[in-house]
Amino acid sequence: MRGAWIRIRFCAVVAASLLVGGGAWAQNSEGPIPGADPFNEQRIFGVMPDFQTVRDPSSQFVPLTPRQKWDLALKETVDPFNIASAAMAAGFSQTGDQTPRYGEGWQAYGKRFGAAQADFATQNFFSAGLLACLLHQDPRYYRRGPASPILKRAVYSVSRLVIARTDSGKSAFNASGIFGMALGIAASNLYYPTASIRGEVMAGRVMTSLNGGALGNLMSEFWPDLQRKFFHKKRVSEQ
Repeated sequence: MRGAWIRIRFCAVVAASLLVGGGAWAQNSEGPIPGADPFNEQRIFGVMPDFQTVRDPSSQFVPLTPRQKWDLALKETVDPFNIASAAMAAGFSQTGDQTPRYGEGWQAYGKRFGAAQADFATQNFFSAGLLACLLHQDPRYYRRGPASPILKRAVYSVSRLVIARTDSGKSAFNASGIFGMALGIAASNLYYPTASIRGEVMAGRVMTSLNGGALGNLMSEFWPDLQRKFFHKKRVSEQ
């Protein structure tokens, strides 16, 4: 679900963002480049990918093709920021031999890093790729935009965890996101150590994914506003 387990660790990687992002926070216009792909290439804090967000609430709805949905899943999975985040997440879980409990040492760290990247890849595969195609749902996040009150926008953002847009433009239960998350977590049982596949551990990962998904939606919703306010970017178009 939009790499939720990575996004909930966002506060821990802001420092890295500052180091590699630098002046990128205020670079480039928010508008889409003519003839470009249908994904948002503007990054939150200059470094965090936000491919799945449609920034302009007034833009004409154009559904993704099946190939574009798979392209989105791949872009999210192989983005350097997300890979670096997986490496950092593996480092955090290495402290005190937290979940997944592979033990300590560099070999254990390598397994954790591989598992973190596999977690991200499988959730993208099932949510944005396989189920989005089979169920004809759009895996993108559509901003409500600054025309609405802040509280309504916040509620809307969180509600997108369970409400998705279909390829016909209608609202529906976000089956691709919810079941894709569940399948991704279930798939981890194939490579997680036995000590980390207990019911309570799986339940904790579900909550982490949901919390991370909510945080990701909120950042996607409000970041363009903060960007304009604090970095004085012109409001051209907000794909």
